Amino acid sequence: MPLLEPKPGALRPHGVTGPAPDRVRDHHAAGTPEPLRTELTELLGADKVLWKVSDLVRYASDASPYRFLPQVVVVAEDIDDVSAVLSYAHGRGREVVFRAAGTSLNGQAQGEDILVDVRRHWAGVEVLDEGRRARIRPGTTVARANAALARHGRVLGPDPASAVACTLGGVVANNASGMTAGTTRNSYRTLSSLTFVLPGGTVVDTADPSADEELARAEPALCRGLMEIKREIEADPELVARIRSKHEIKNTTGYRLDAYLDGGGPVEILRGLMVGSEGTLGFIAEVVFDTVPLDRELTSALLFFPSLPAAAAAVPLFNEAGALAVEVMDGNTLRASVSVEGVPADWAGLPKDTTALLVEFRAPDEAGRARYERRAAEVLAGLDLVAPAASITNAFTRDTKTINGYWKARKAFVTAVGGARAPGTTLITEDFAVPPSRLAEACEALLALQAEHGFDAAVAGHAAHGNLHFLLAFDAAEPADVERYGAFMDAFCRLTVERFDGSLKAEHSTGRNMAPFLELEWGPKATEMMWRTKRVVDPDGLLAPRILLDRDPAAHLRGLKTIPRVETVADPCIECGFCEPTCPSGDLTTTPRQRIVLRREMMRQQPGSRVLDGLLDAYGHDAVDTCAGDSTCKLACPVGIDTGALMREFRNHRHSPREERAAELAAQRFKAVESAAWLAVAAADKLVDRLPDTVGDRLLEAVTGAARKAVRPDLVPKWLPQLPGAAAAKMPRTERVGAAAVYYPACVNRIFGSPGGRPGPSLPEAVVAVSERAGKPVWIPGDVAGTCCATIWHSKGYEAGNRVMANRIVEAAWGWTAGGRLPLVVDASSCTLGIAHEVVPYLTDDNRALHAELTVVDSLVWAADELLAHLEIRRTVGSAVLHPTCSMHHLGDVAQLRAVAGACATEVVVPQDAGCCAFAGDRGMLHPELTASATEREAAEVTSRAFDAHLSANRMCEVGMDRATGRSYRSALLELEWATRP
Repeated sequence: MPLLEPKPGALRPHGVTGPAPDRVRDHHAAGTPEPLRTELTELLGADKVLWKVSDLVRYASDASPYRFLPQVVVVAEDIDDVSAVLSYAHGRGREVVFRAAGTSLNGQAQGEDILVDVRRHWAGVEVLDEGRRARIRPGTTVARANAALARHGRVLGPDPASAVACTLGGVVANNASGMTAGTTRNSYRTLSSLTFVLPGGTVVDTADPSADEELARAEPALCRGLMEIKREIEADPELVARIRSKHEIKNTTGYRLDAYLDGGGPVEILRGLMVGSEGTLGFIAEVVFDTVPLDRELTSALLFFPSLPAAAAAVPLFNEAGALAVEVMDGNTLRASVSVEGVPADWAGLPKDTTALLVEFRAPDEAGRARYERRAAEVLAGLDLVAPAASITNAFTRDTKTINGYWKARKAFVTAVGGARAPGTTLITEDFAVPPSRLAEACEALLALQAEHGFDAAVAGHAAHGNLHFLLAFDAAEPADVERYGAFMDAFCRLTVERFDGSLKAEHSTGRNMAPFLELEWGPKATEMMWRTKRVVDPDGLLAPRILLDRDPAAHLRGLKTIPRVETVADPCIECGFCEPTCPSGDLTTTPRQRIVLRREMMRQQPGSRVLDGLLDAYGHDAVDTCAGDSTCKLACPVGIDTGALMREFRNHRHSPREERAAELAAQRFKAVESAAWLAVAAADKLVDRLPDTVGDRLLEAVTGAARKAVRPDLVPKWLPQLPGAAAAKMPRTERVGAAAVYYPACVNRIFGSPGGRPGPSLPEAVVAVSERAGKPVWIPGDVAGTCCATIWHSKGYEAGNRVMANRIVEAAWGWTAGGRLPLVVDASSCTLGIAHEVVPYLTDDNRALHAELTVVDSLVWAADELLAHLEIRRTVGSAVLHPTCSMHHLGDVAQLRAVAGACATEVVVPQDAGCCAFAGDRGMLHPELTASATEREAAEVTSRAFDAHLSANRMCEVGMDRATGRSYRSALLELEWATRP
């Protein structure tokens, strides 16, 4: 047993509320049953089959209000894997559901048998025809695809609010549209071609000229069945008219029957049917989109009205003026959005009925924008607007920062309102459309219906297209509350269909939520055509049963998930998944959403349950140990949920008193610890140099490996060959008199030296040199040894040690900077973040007051904002690739990294897949597999071409990228010193 084993039972939740009615039952405790587990493992390989109960639970939830436990999760790598799973399911009479991002709001990404993950290995964008088209793999997010297209002045037509997280496979499968797509720029209208796998295993590329001939050979019955349905529809003028009229407004309820009218043959019909089919007809393996222009000249306004109907009445005026987007946000939405960073705090006091319209015009040039501004002014002149808060301007603006703030508030609708819901309640997101001319009338009717059923929903949506969303919260554990929700849904669906002939789902697709109401909207004839379509394409009912078609009138009330309360920092989570693309452990163990999902399932269980024990057994490694703790999830979450902070708290819970005391002693005696670490690095460096080839590295790996087993793998770092040698024994000489700033070399730069390769100064020498050249000399205090930013203790959850070092560094900095008169320049971005922000909660009251007087500046900001203008650039390189660290994103100084690099290189590239490297100080040495997984996509992008320089601003992140790419990363300050060296 390791010397410092985690404290047993530390992660067991207190105040368990179970047993909940929807808890995972004990017969699932062993995970995937036999022979399913063994057969799929033999078929695909063990690394592609997730079978533990914790795996099944974390995949059981998505952004919807539903929860269904799969029997097994398959992580498919390619079409061969997908075909193998389909063939296996056919032979065993099983069912298959495909899941990518899990951002769908109606349960489309959930299955009760075989669930296939098609996100992890399915990302990639190929820009075609100078951006006019793009070939995209289904696991690629909309934001990632648009980033690749933006440099060509193009963008995808669909623009859902979840673009940072949702993937193109799901966007097409749900015909998601968004703020500006309407009915003309959605997937159905802008999809050029797609490649899909039919339930029988046939692969179809709709762009292949011989596709119809090959399909007829492979699937003759399917082709005959599709053409028979086409002939029947075309022979019925009333049905044809009905289909065409239903798609004049946004509509994703049921299958796209207009595919039979728009497609000439089976392949074209299937191309249309796949859009919005929700994985019930096949697997979409690749899509080719026709893109649309990215108009960059904007003018936008957030306009406030006294009520929702009043705002809705103004929508047609802006539509006629040419607005591309007219978004509505009611009072509940506006008030809830104050939890979003940057939203004015005075919105919290807005009157209940206040409603805002976010109006945006986009033009390709300045002349076009000026024309739109004149039209907008004419509309404004006739409106009765209100300004019940001081921050409200009711004016159009060109300011990018202001416009981005408006959109940030709008896109946070679901998460902000969901985060503000009553604790323990389940969130339902409804989505419907009416003819835009009847939007005001529909708003009045909706408000009356909500009041009748005791709901006070939040309303937002794409008003320009008559498309509204509203959120309801209820307690899914209370039968009476579920009954109340069911009664409301019955009444709402009748209202939408019978009074407005509207769409029950405008862009979120049918899902489990609206399947029982399909016939109410479409009528028996069209609905039967949809059932026939399913039988023709998937005669065995293999794919996604009960997700789009379901004859059970209460199907929308089945599988509703309870939301038990968890730790305060995570409790507002609505499981939307926005955090997942940024998470460095997402492709290795768990994501922030899954960490919270697993915690909630623990709370559903009763003490002593075998499922609870199984979840706890896996949680230590899968959730706590392999969390990088970088809190980029907080940046991605619209309401700032910091799952990294929760994992650090759990690390603290697992520490034994002996371990906490050892960490505290290390902080108290850090000068000796620092010296010992330097000596160890220097000795290791000499050992590696003296022994032939890789013998020294292998020896050090063996020694640290043995120590990891003896003490604990999560405490003792593994030796990595990429680790640099020891830093110089002494810091460069500087003078306090005349210094423009105090320079604090981080302990990592006092222990580890600079990278090899180009000869030159150390990082401390470089910072001193460039500051001197710019006429702004810096001073290094003589007593920096023994001090630290406290991140070492903070990241591992050592609270006592954290307090010791946090207070020590602030007291020292106060003295060094003459009571805050000089700025404190820090040369590692994570240490800047630590001293500037992360130490604050651990300070005494007196030291918190001292900290408030300090100006902590990252060396990048110092160089970009204070030095560059005074430096002469004497030489540059052709190209530089950057690795912005997660700390830079927290600090908001990525632009300064670009600026410094831009002074040193003709071409500066930030990889589109750049993210947290997960090295996290020493976590990359504790769990090297974490950094390997986190950097895989960025490394592939970096190594796809040559660069003259590889730049960052944190020594250990540079080591992590060295290991990932085989290239040598260095601080941008070293590059700046070389570029300005006389």
